[in-house]
Amino acid sequence: MKALDPDTINWSGENGLVPATVQNAKTGTVLMTGYMNREALALTVSTGKVTFWSRSRKELWTKGETSGNYLTLQGLYADCDNDAVLVLAIPEGPTCHLGTESCYGDARPASGFIADLDRIVKARQSADHDGSYTRSLFDAGTKRIAQKVGEEGVETALAAIASEDEEFLGEAADLIYHLLVLLHSRGLALEDVSAVLKHRHLSN
Repeated sequence: MKALDPDTINWSGENGLVPATVQNAKTGTVLMTGYMNREALALTVSTGKVTFWSRSRKELWTKGETSGNYLTLQGLYADCDNDAVLVLAIPEGPTCHLGTESCYGDARPASGFIADLDRIVKARQSADHDGSYTRSLFDAGTKRIAQKVGEEGVETALAAIASEDEEFLGEAADLIYHLLVLLHSRGLALEDVSAVLKHRHLSN
């Protein structure tokens, strides 16, 4: 986890508070914005649960302490002026009190759905047989899933050469979906591939 020294933060703002924006560590979706003082930041680090300072109630509060929808800390970053904080977290349920994923409505990167799909595929793998196509692939085994990835890869390549964009995108979507299933059949996930890509990028 990315560590953040509270002494590096500029606490000289109003009432010793800095804005703290929370982002889903897996999908990139911005979940909410609150305020932290030094104690809230320290508690966030020590407990692993994102904690804020309530300006209205004048007290510390941990997100999820009443609803159970905690934000589990993954990383903390200060901005370039050290007067704002970015919190990377995994939400344990809806973040907004309205019951939605984000307090900002549908504002999220389109690519974030791939991370959602990755979690859906994983859930289908461990769920009771529900008649879904995803579960039928897991039941067929890794060899069959690998065969499907090969088939979809060829179809995607052919569509890139001979088809319009709509068909090409459809084939590409099929390829990505089956690749996610193949990863989970091996006990891996999208984040493992992302880690390899990140390592390669940083090594070049």
